Amino acid sequence: MSTRTPVSTSSRRPSPAVVLKLLLPSLLGVLIFFVPLTLGGKTTIPLDHMVTGARALLGEASGLYALALIVAGALYPLYKGSWRRTPTDLIFTLLKFAGIATAVLALTGWGPAFLHTPDMLPFLFDKLVIPVGLIVPIGAVFLALLISYGLLELIGVLVQPVMRPIWRTPGRSAIDAVASFVGSYSIGLLITNRVYRAGEYSAREAAIIATGFSTVSATFMIIVAKTLDLMSAWNAYFWLTLAITFLVTAITVRIPPLAGMDDTKTDPEPEARRGERLSTAWRTGLDVAARAPSLPASVALNFREGLVMAISILPSIMSVGLAGLLLAKYTPVFEWLGWLFYPFVAVWGIPEAAELAQAAAAGLAEMFLPALLMGEAGFVARFATGVVSVSAVLFFSASIPCILSTSIPLSVGRIVVVWFLRVALSLLLAVPTGYLVQGLGG
Repeated sequence: MSTRTPVSTSSRRPSPAVVLKLLLPSLLGVLIFFVPLTLGGKTTIPLDHMVTGARALLGEASGLYALALIVAGALYPLYKGSWRRTPTDLIFTLLKFAGIATAVLALTGWGPAFLHTPDMLPFLFDKLVIPVGLIVPIGAVFLALLISYGLLELIGVLVQPVMRPIWRTPGRSAIDAVASFVGSYSIGLLITNRVYRAGEYSAREAAIIATGFSTVSATFMIIVAKTLDLMSAWNAYFWLTLAITFLVTAITVRIPPLAGMDDTKTDPEPEARRGERLSTAWRTGLDVAARAPSLPASVALNFREGLVMAISILPSIMSVGLAGLLLAKYTPVFEWLGWLFYPFVAVWGIPEAAELAQAAAAGLAEMFLPALLMGEAGFVARFATGVVSVSAVLFFSASIPCILSTSIPLSVGRIVVVWFLRVALSLLLAVPTGYLVQGLGG
């Protein structure tokens, strides 16, 4: 249950200390998460610079650091006793121990040669595990600045007129969406889980945010765009992918399985009266800032939660991600699954309809797989692949284990159904959008 009290309706002038307590941490948090800076010839958000610096500082030890987190993550369910709760928990606990084995292989170079091709263990360990193992705990430290001192609530009240009618989520969920696109889906999920556990999101709202907003970051989108040779159309690709992702979410919230989830919560977002939205937002933010804990206490709490999330998802990235990569490369599983998406692509008459449908299906294992499979296709197919890789949101190598490590009540089966709906709708929208961008000259 949340400890937050209702928003004060007092008209007393707030003290300068409370105003500063709201503004200074919040502005610093915005700077760290959302404002790109150029350092050493690289332009990205300060958090990404910090992660890059931390990895450079660790050097060769970054692999050992990641292995330590993976071992801790495999042992954590045994320590908590969570491995025995459900058959799914037991399966993922076993997969976490398999993650230790695959991490050792990645570090040492042991094992069959086919596991050490660039698109197998090296990709998982160097491009996913180490960056996620750094960004989640480091990001969690600074997350306190965004979510503990009133900014979340202030913005939430301001954007209620947009978020509620379109996505059926509170205004404060806009922070989650932006944090995912600019920072990392893991950071977005960390915010969502924290707010859900405080009683400020219902189960349905948390599920909508986790499956609809918490996609890969803009920085990872650049990697996808480079792989698919879309950088010449980067602005069109980025903004249209953003639009399609959120449009698909607006549709999925209105149909099962998300539409039927429990929508009760213990601490609903304050509603602004007509003509008082700005003043209500300001009072709400000040009220939270006045009751916020000290910065060290907030940082300590967020760091602990971030570390737990990091150790929870890293072992699964190694084991489940490797399984998906092997299935995509050496079996026809995703080819068969791809035929389910074929009608949504073929309706537009695209020449590579079958290949695009099968590549989209492979994204269930790892969101980067479709880009690897469609790098040589025509522009429209490549553009659609880039969009679907991001707008699908859900994949077993990282985001699904990340969701399962939270308190949000989403089962694997329900997540897979949402994934199917998202991919089908994304393909239906992305292919004609690709034709449009091609017609406008990229």
